[in-house]
Amino acid sequence: MTNAPDTEKTNNKKARGTGPSVFKVMQSVAAGALGVQSNKRHEEDFASHSPWPYIIGGLLFTTLFIGTLVLVVRVVLSGQ
Repeated sequence: MTNAPDTEKTNNKKARGTGPSVFKVMQSVAAGALGVQSNKRHEEDFASHSPWPYIIGGLLFTTLFIGTLVLVVRVVLSGQ
């Protein structure tokens, strides 16, 4: 039974987690915005300990989306 402490440490690391990576948050936000996120990813996102990375990612995505729309409208209207 010498492996018990090692197994316990591994399980504790998995339980605590280090949070989602920036790339994973970006993928989740984009997939959620498009409505194509899988149930597995959805469950992983909600299992995260903190909602803040997703809130910040959503706000950044929304800001970039609105900025892009404003830019496109200005370019189209300036061409007339």
